[in-house]
Amino acid sequence: MARLAPLTQPYPPEAAAELAQMPADIALFRTVAHNPRVLSRWRGGGLLDKGSITLRQREILILRTTAMLGAEYEWSVHVAFFAAKAGFTAADVRATVRGTAADWKDDEAMLIRLAGTLVHAATIDDALWQEAVAYFSPAQMIEIIALVGFYHMVSFTVNATGVALEPGAPRFPAA
Repeated sequence: MARLAPLTQPYPPEAAAELAQMPADIALFRTVAHNPRVLSRWRGGGLLDKGSITLRQREILILRTTAMLGAEYEWSVHVAFFAAKAGFTAADVRATVRGTAADWKDDEAMLIRLAGTLVHAATIDDALWQEAVAYFSPAQMIEIIALVGFYHMVSFTVNATGVALEPGAPRFPAA
C-alpha cells in the first residue's frame, strides 16, 4: 500500500508544469511531484539519454541495482519500457534479479559485479577497478557509478513511499 499516494488531476500548477515535462505518466513521477522542486531536479539529473555506455549496458546496471535493492516498481518499469529495446531475453531479465556475474559475459558480467559492489560497499576496491578499466573508459566509469547511485536514490524513493506497481507491470521472477 502506498504511504504517499501519487497526485491525481487536477494537479497543483507547479506540479502540473513539472509533470508535463516528464517522459511518461507513471505513479513514481506523480508521487515525487508532491515536491515539484525535487521532481525538477530529478528530471535534470536523469541519465536516460544517449550516454557513453550502450542502452543494454545502462539497463543491466539499472535492473540489477533496483533488483538488489528490492525496488520492484522501478525494475518493472524498466523491464516494460526498455528490456526489449535493449535486446534482453527472458533469461537476461531473470538474471538481473536471480543471476550472478557468471550468467553474463565479459563487459556485462563486469557491470553486474560493479553494481553489486557499489550497492553493498558504496565503493569499488582497487582490484575490481583495475579489472573494470580494461572494459570501460574513464567517462564510462563515471557514468556507471552515477547510474548506480541515481537508481539507488530512485529505489529508496519507491520503497519508502510504497509506490504501487503500474497496471500489468512485470513482477520479479520467482526464486
